[in-house]
Amino acid sequence: MTLTPQWLDELRSRITLSTLIGRTVKVTRAGREYKACCPFHNEKTPSFTINDEKGFYHCFGCSAHGDAIRWMTDQRGLSFMDAVKELAAEAGMEVPAADPRAAKKAEEAASLRDVVQGAADWFTQQLGSSNGAPAREYLAKRGISEATRKAFGFGLAPESRSALKQALKKFPTAMLVESGMLIAVDDKEPYDRFRGRLMIPIRDARGRVIAFGGRILGDGEPKYLNSPDTPLFDKGRVLYNIDKASPASRQTNRIIVVEGYMDVIALAEAGIADAVAPLGTALTEAQLGLIWRMVPVPVLCFDGDAAGQKAAMRAAMRALPLLRPGFSLAFATLPPGQDPDDIVRARGAEGFTALLDEAQPLVERLWAHEVAAGSLATPEERAALKTRLLAHADAIEDADVRHHYREAFRERLDTLFARPRPDRTTRAPWPPQPQRGGGGRRFAPDPRLQPPADEARSIGQIGIGGHYAAALIAGLLRYPAAMRRHEEALTRIAIADPGDAELLRQMLDIANAQEGLDCEGLLAILEPMKVYNRATTLLRADGMHFSFNRRLEGEEVDTARETALRDLDEYIGVLVTQPEIRARLAEATAEFQRTMDDEGFARQQKLFAMDKELTRRLAALSDSSQR
Repeated sequence: MTLTPQWLDELRSRITLSTLIGRTVKVTRAGREYKACCPFHNEKTPSFTINDEKGFYHCFGCSAHGDAIRWMTDQRGLSFMDAVKELAAEAGMEVPAADPRAAKKAEEAASLRDVVQGAADWFTQQLGSSNGAPAREYLAKRGISEATRKAFGFGLAPESRSALKQALKKFPTAMLVESGMLIAVDDKEPYDRFRGRLMIPIRDARGRVIAFGGRILGDGEPKYLNSPDTPLFDKGRVLYNIDKASPASRQTNRIIVVEGYMDVIALAEAGIADAVAPLGTALTEAQLGLIWRMVPVPVLCFDGDAAGQKAAMRAAMRALPLLRPGFSLAFATLPPGQDPDDIVRARGAEGFTALLDEAQPLVERLWAHEVAAGSLATPEERAALKTRLLAHADAIEDADVRHHYREAFRERLDTLFARPRPDRTTRAPWPPQPQRGGGGRRFAPDPRLQPPADEARSIGQIGIGGHYAAALIAGLLRYPAAMRRHEEALTRIAIADPGDAELLRQMLDIANAQEGLDCEGLLAILEPMKVYNRATTLLRADGMHFSFNRRLEGEEVDTARETALRDLDEYIGVLVTQPEIRARLAEATAEFQRTMDDEGFARQQKLFAMDKELTRRLAALSDSSQR
């Protein structure tokens, strides 16, 4: 088989080198690059750098240097073809089969670059001729200077079905069709694709022309027309202006994603050079990968109209599964009906930059979008909001990022639907002061009406601790299936000890991603993690007198298992409910202090009894292992 330079370049461009190397070497971000201790020689201070944008690694200690393919051959020990095949499978590319015509195709691909470059040169010539006067006038009205026009290579396709075909007649007609310059329909004579349009070259990351966008001059549809996909051009894997924006972003540490190339050009005219645009499609996974190679949090700045905001949400949905620590999106909101061109015309570069500075993080954009989606007046509508938000979080593949999104949404939901607290600014003193009327009798307070003890209040404020948390986690380690049944309840339990809290969080993430999990399988997944030792300690711990903490032995294993599962379910319910009851009890007691009425007394006593019953149930569950 013949692997052309073009095919190998495409393969390298689809691989994020830092991600590839990071699978076997610990890498850390260092500005625009990544650093690591060199895997090719022993060192304590990192001198091994990875540059995703340029697609190579280099060690300043031992001079090891290479790209993704070289990494696979030198570090993994694969042959060249095995390395290519493995990388191609990851990048979704087919390795060219053995074909004697492959060399000829490679020559043709190289020739296609000559075709599109020849077309670009001819379009530029036409714009500068007398035929280009209307197009030059249009550019002047749009505020595009001659310097910008030349920098972006503007051109003109005349209103003719054969002018370009004639101008490029040195190339075979079939090649002109394959490059997208001509259209061939059935048995008709091929004709020029672009006619009566202002032409804008589309370049790859190396600045080579690979396709065109054409804007119609005057009325007509479509307003914008792009080249079709060709051997040189895949619109879902290219960003307009990436060749200029990439070096500019190194100065600003920023990338702005706008809707179209005229927005990019308007921003460049205003002195903002770090903008790119997709090419007539929603932002794709491949394009997100290109952007994240330049900066970890690009700013999406789509039009303020409904279509622009829908495009922003589509990009958000596309990005969710790909999020990883440190890499996300931000969203700049433009005024309704305005695009970046309108903003820089009215407010200049400073005004546009001010909008970028107010960009929303992805989590805020998702929250705002869903809250504004409809009424929240009924319990069902509020539950639907929660379901939609958690579905967004569950779309994230990275476990840590997914967990933090779920927590962020839950915190916002709790705040949005929080009950109003009673006004305690005029709280009556506790205990009630002696009454001087009626013979000067003194009334001692009922001891049951004393505010909850500090220990009781702390359960709701700082979470459960000690043997309660240990027993819970040990039970879930033995019976991981309970985590899926009680996922919502378990995320509401606050555990005082940070180490135990982290262990429970990791267990919940694993259970959420892994069905049919048993104790042995859960421990196997936890083994590489820091929390593993604590997990094994809890499984071996003595003194936790709950049925779900006992090792099942003897003839009646099935019966004991049923008892343990039933008790664990009840135990989780008590742990979730009691802090909430105690928080309500504290409120009721404070309210009764203020009002001293019969209704407040009755409510306080009811909650007091409920708390007492829950304490009794905990004690009974602790004795259940002796049943």
